[in-house]
Amino acid sequence: MKKFAIMVLALTMGATAMAQATVEGSKALDNISITLKGGMTSPLQGYRFWPNARGVFGVELRKQLTPVFGLGVEGEWTVNTSSWDKPGSVWAAHSPNWLDHQYVGAFGTVNLMNVFGGYKGAPKAFEIEALMGAGWWHGFKHAALWVPDENSWYTRVGLNFNYNFGSAKQFTLSFKPGIVWDMNGDANNIDRKLSHSNHSRFNANHAAADLQFGLTYHFKNSNGTHHFKLVDRGVSQAEYDALNERVNQLRGALEELGNESGRLLAKARGDLDAANGTIARLQSELDECRNAGPKTVTVDNSKESLETNVFFAQGKSNVTAAQMPNVERVATFLKNHKDATVSIRGYASPEGSAEINERLARQRAEAVKSLLVNKYKINANRIDAQGLGVGDMFSEPDWNRVAICYILAETK
Repeated sequence: MKKFAIMVLALTMGATAMAQATVEGSKALDNISITLKGGMTSPLQGYRFWPNARGVFGVELRKQLTPVFGLGVEGEWTVNTSSWDKPGSVWAAHSPNWLDHQYVGAFGTVNLMNVFGGYKGAPKAFEIEALMGAGWWHGFKHAALWVPDENSWYTRVGLNFNYNFGSAKQFTLSFKPGIVWDMNGDANNIDRKLSHSNHSRFNANHAAADLQFGLTYHFKNSNGTHHFKLVDRGVSQAEYDALNERVNQLRGALEELGNESGRLLAKARGDLDAANGTIARLQSELDECRNAGPKTVTVDNSKESLETNVFFAQGKSNVTAAQMPNVERVATFLKNHKDATVSIRGYASPEGSAEINERLARQRAEAVKSLLVNKYKINANRIDAQGLGVGDMFSEPDWNRVAICYILAETK
């Protein structure tokens, strides 16, 4: 990845230098444009595009930094003309509002035609731009249905196929296909609070495909045109030859980057599939353990021992919502039996270094104790929490990411 980042930086710097070396300097309010856009959007997975497409419209305000690179901000809204409420759908309940979602964010563009073909002093009749952006996503729901509004963040990638026209190339008509990801989507769960409680990621089940058209007006610049103007100076053949050589070097670097990115993407997909399989298996095993309930073990004739487990994700020490019933079970028993005490023993699975596992084991025991004291108001003197490093109680290594609670109470 370090090599990949260095190559991208070199390509960017080279293309920027090439563009800036041939154009006049511009003022802060030069090369500003506004775009009105509209079209259709539909979930990328689980729905057929055309029958489930919704209307979408928006506006963009852009500053072209060089003939190659541009930065802008956008606002976009979807019109509720179809239902995306299949059972288990991440898009949740069908909203009665005529506006369903809105996006507000920033984006950057790269003019690929000017990267590879150079800028000749005026926009080409036909150009292709690559686009990448991110911002705030908001879904309007219906309070009467007890469905709260949703807030998330999104990323966007796409292409702009531009046709420049007008006497001074002041207008651009664009075809704008793209993909928008809801980055906080983490599980197919109607309760968005749970599905947004973990890490952000790119997930095709949480993405929408856009097909839009846009009309752009480029405001007039201080140089009297609607675009960048070339510097009027003599250039030697040697300078042209050196520039062409640099362009060819950058093209080779770009091809190498494309090959490297393909290999990295294939590896990432394989790792993601393996991780999803592990998550599904662990969730099933945890459900079985959780449904089994606490175990009762007779320690001696005067004491009764209850045992329950709180499981953790790999490398984590926070108690998830799925494990809270096990902690609450311990708290309820301690409240009902004032003479009872609990010993909490934290463990880690064998992955990672011994130092990390010792710390994780201790933090997991302390996390359960902290909940009992702070959330359920159990006296800390009744709780003994210790970390015991790597555990070997279970044959499945993953199960040993656990804090085991042993409750001792006087028998009657």
